Amino acid sequence: MQGAAKRVVLETLGWLLVLGGVAALILPGPGLLMIVGGLALLSQQYEWAERRLDPVKKRALEAAADGVSSWPRILVSCFGSAVLIGLGVLWCVRPDAPGWWPAADRFWLLGGWGAGVSLIVSGLIALSLIVYSYRNFREIKANDPTP
Repeated sequence: MQGAAKRVVLETLGWLLVLGGVAALILPGPGLLMIVGGLALLSQQYEWAERRLDPVKKRALEAAADGVSSWPRILVSCFGSAVLIGLGVLWCVRPDAPGWWPAADRFWLLGGWGAGVSLIVSGLIALSLIVYSYRNFREIKANDPTP
């Protein structure tokens, strides 16, 4: 019985990560990372997930290496992370709607602190991934002879 419960939990978490990752490809968040994590969990139960894990994992690692291939990319990525964190703080503080806001005040900064915390967490995850990529892929990309 314990094995069945573990399987249900892992499958549920895997599917949640895959679906969240697909959403995070459009919304703020580490989409490829979530998809890789979800596929890694699902690959323990399903052969199709195992087959799809390698190409997605390869693409995620390539994107990580490309993201730290030059200083302008690193700075833009860090700036984007800082913007996410700043917006999260703004959502958490939730100042009054400005005079130029065309809709009702109740539509100003929808989501409240929940949206703010998710933006802050996404920004911190992005910063940590930039540091990880820099430490692990910067030298590899710098020494890569291919254009």
